[in-house]
Amino acid sequence: MLTGRGWGLVAAGVVSLLGAQVLGRRDLLLLGVFLILTPLAAALALRLLKPQFSVQRSFRPSTAETGIPVSVGLTVRPVKPFGGTARMTEELPARFGTSPEFLFPAARADGLASRYEYRLVSSRRGLYRIGPVSAGFLDPFGLALARHTIGGTDDLIVKPVPVELPAAVLDGLRGGDGSVATRVQGVPSQDDVTTREYRHGDPMRRVHWSATARHGELMVRQEETVATPRATLVLDQRESSYDQGFLSPFWAETADDAAPASSESFEWAVAAVMSIGADLLERGFAVRLLDAQARPGLQRSPSSADPRAAVFSGAAAAGELGEGLAALGLEEAAAASGPRPRHGSRTRRTLRRPGRPAPSGASPRPERSTHPGQHQPFGDALLEALLDARHRGPLVVITGALSEEDARRLAPAADAVPSALVLLVTERPAAAAAQLALLRSAGWTAEAAAPSQPVAAAWSGAAEHAAALAQQGLRP
Repeated sequence: MLTGRGWGLVAAGVVSLLGAQVLGRRDLLLLGVFLILTPLAAALALRLLKPQFSVQRSFRPSTAETGIPVSVGLTVRPVKPFGGTARMTEELPARFGTSPEFLFPAARADGLASRYEYRLVSSRRGLYRIGPVSAGFLDPFGLALARHTIGGTDDLIVKPVPVELPAAVLDGLRGGDGSVATRVQGVPSQDDVTTREYRHGDPMRRVHWSATARHGELMVRQEETVATPRATLVLDQRESSYDQGFLSPFWAETADDAAPASSESFEWAVAAVMSIGADLLERGFAVRLLDAQARPGLQRSPSSADPRAAVFSGAAAAGELGEGLAALGLEEAAAASGPRPRHGSRTRRTLRRPGRPAPSGASPRPERSTHPGQHQPFGDALLEALLDARHRGPLVVITGALSEEDARRLAPAADAVPSALVLLVTERPAAAAAQLALLRSAGWTAEAAAPSQPVAAAWSGAAEHAAALAQQGLRP
């Protein structure tokens, strides 16, 4: 398109042509043709000789947190020489407000490259697409303007911020030093010694004489070592669990807003998982995150570095957990129902509770036929995952408005773990009294919270309830 200056030349050319027609002056005719063709030639040149630029974008820090500013750095460099000027605009999702604008070249350009910086703040977690840059290029005379999109886009991950939780006193969650002793076979340790029967070839120095006297046969020391304690977090992601109450409408994802589909209650649940997970990781736990069907909890999150990973441990685990939770949205009812069994599919191993005898005539590894309960939320799949000896540890379940049927399926899971806690987030906590009573009678520490209640307050309430049960000599 032509600029105001370009249209002015065109207008002057038209006047010159009219003057040449009236006065019969050839010089006015040539001047009019020149004034009209010059801006048209400038516009054609900008269209044919499309300016080419490279754009590099960086974030500091690389992943943002809700409510905390993140600096975005832009480096714009021409691929081939460009002698004009340009007004550039960084395209942003609508929730970030007005898009920043800047001129090229910058006042303080580093060689051919121009560098710019601006800040963004997001009040909601999500995976936001930043860019591309929309640029309006002017020819050296300022007669024509051409708009082009340059560079690509970069994804900005906005993680939920963990809140500090009060010290919990739930049995099995923490020891006096903030750890739980979980033992596995490993390197010899003087502090962790068990015994087993003597086997041919065992050195006599490992004979445990006290145990030998008690058992009446040779017993030897079997060294073990303390392993990293593990905890399991279960986040209910079903849309049906978070659609209760007038104040919890779903926040649908739109074209200009890459925040995940969510609700006020689900945001509370995600914040609780982030806070509890970060707290456990800080205290030395490895955290396993599952959904209500015992699938990896972040398998549907587009911001997760490894959607198939379920266990988080190590120094960077809290950051990885936050990145995965950043774009985790609600799961529609059709997807949450789970896959239907296919005819001819191989059956699975039958699940048995510890101590329950196997059916008569059962093989050492019995087979279990696939049935609808296998894919039900809080069903057999979750119980089987909790019975895995590698992940025996405390269990924390974060869910929405739990139905009585879901509560009955979840109740037996308390027998598979040393301690079990469930937090229900709902607009009407009083309406969950029946579900809470059912879970508490099965050995759960169960609390209901409203989305307006701080996560730390709900966690503290659960800890106080567990402490009261412990003083009464009851298992939380």
